[in-house]
Amino acid sequence: MEKWISLGEKLRYLVNPSTFPVAVKFLEREDEIPQKAKRPLRDLGVKMAPCQGSAMARRYGWTVAFTREDQGCAIAAHTYGWERVRDATGAISFFTRMNYASDEKSAAEVLGGFRLLEMGYDPIVVYSPLERTKVEPDVILIYVNPAQMMRLIHGGTHRSGKPIESSFSGRAASCTEGVIGAYLDEDAKVVVPGNGDRVWAGCQDHEMVMAIHAGKLAELVEGLERTHKRGIRYPIPAYLRYQPEVGFAIPLSDIFKPVEIEK
Repeated sequence: MEKWISLGEKLRYLVNPSTFPVAVKFLEREDEIPQKAKRPLRDLGVKMAPCQGSAMARRYGWTVAFTREDQGCAIAAHTYGWERVRDATGAISFFTRMNYASDEKSAAEVLGGFRLLEMGYDPIVVYSPLERTKVEPDVILIYVNPAQMMRLIHGGTHRSGKPIESSFSGRAASCTEGVIGAYLDEDAKVVVPGNGDRVWAGCQDHEMVMAIHAGKLAELVEGLERTHKRGIRYPIPAYLRYQPEVGFAIPLSDIFKPVEIEK
C-alpha cells in the first residue's frame, strides 16, 4: 500500500484538501474485506447510502465496506448492480413526482442516462482513506473547493493535454457519475455533488469532487508537482507587489496631516 499512501501524502502537500481523499475498491468476496472495516448494518445497525460510507472514510478516517445487505439507496442499488430496476414505472413516477423530470419521456431519459456497473457478481464496495488505505484502489474520490479542483485539473490534463470530459445531472453524482464513470472510462471525472450527497453524506456547499481511475493518479500527481515547481500552486499565490490607490483624489499625505485644533 506504500505507493497509494505516498500519493495520498503528495496530494495533501500539493492540494491540501480539507478531508481525506478516498480509495474506492470493488471486491468479489466477503473474505477480501479488510479486517476491522466497518459494515453499516452489522456495526452501526442501519442501512446506508454508499456516499455515507465515502463520507465516513474522508471525515472519520474509517474503512467502510458495503454489500447488498448494507446499502440503503435505490439509485445506487440500481447502478452498482445490487438490485437493478426491472420495471421502470416506479422510477419514472418518482422522477416526475419530484419534478426532476417534466414528463414520463424525460424521466425515462434520466433513468436511461445512469452509468451501470457490470461486474458479473454482487460487488462489495470498500471506502478507505487514501493516506492510510487498507485496499488497492480502483478509483479515488477527492473532495475539494473550486480552486483546488482547478489544480487537480491541471494535474490531470498535464500529460495528455486533453480536457477532462464529465457529465452533470445533479443526481447520483459521486457514486455513479463519479466512481462508476471514472472506473468504466478509466479516466478522471469532475463531479458536482448531488442532493443525496449533500442531504445524507454531509457534503458542503463549497465542495466539488474529482473521481479518478487509480491508474491515472500517478500522472495527475506528476502534473501537480511539475506545475507547482513553476509557481502554479494552492493556496493560490495572489499578486501583491503593487502600490495601492485610494478611491478619491486626496493624497495620502494630506489625509494624515496633523489637525490644528482651535482653542
